Amino acid sequence: MKKMEIQPMDDRAFRDIVGNFCTGVTIITTMNGDLQPIGFTANSFSSLSLNPKLVLFSIDKNASTYKDFMNTEHFAVNILSTNQLDLSKQFSKRGINRFEGVNFTKDVTGSPILNGSLAYLDCKITNFYEGGDHTIVIGEVLSADAREEKPLAFFQGKYIDI
Repeated sequence: MKKMEIQPMDDRAFRDIVGNFCTGVTIITTMNGDLQPIGFTANSFSSLSLNPKLVLFSIDKNASTYKDFMNTEHFAVNILSTNQLDLSKQFSKRGINRFEGVNFTKDVTGSPILNGSLAYLDCKITNFYEGGDHTIVIGEVLSADAREEKPLAFFQGKYIDI
């Protein structure tokens, strides 16, 4: 077997390559220390374990919500439906009140559950792990629910219909 040497890869090329993995789109939410709702759009979400029921997401250490998520004990994963494209874009912007005009409820942990989401998982944080320029957050699912709709998907840097 011939050994392959890994060549240095620029960030854009790496993003383009991993962008070939089609993902769903989520908005991760919590309440900050001032009890204000915060959240961000993420496709870095995954189920982790069935017993116990665990999920994970990663957050960029330079994200505007990073410190708040490092100082909370809970979060909700809101899995978006196709009719929430604008909401996904709103929660990816910097320097705005992302919750302006957004209706939500709360479940077990008090994290915002966005109205109209395809599904949600309400979680308590169990662990944080360093992952390069991101932190990996693991949570135990305390409550969850889903509706029958089409999911919002992301592929090669674009939202797609599946």
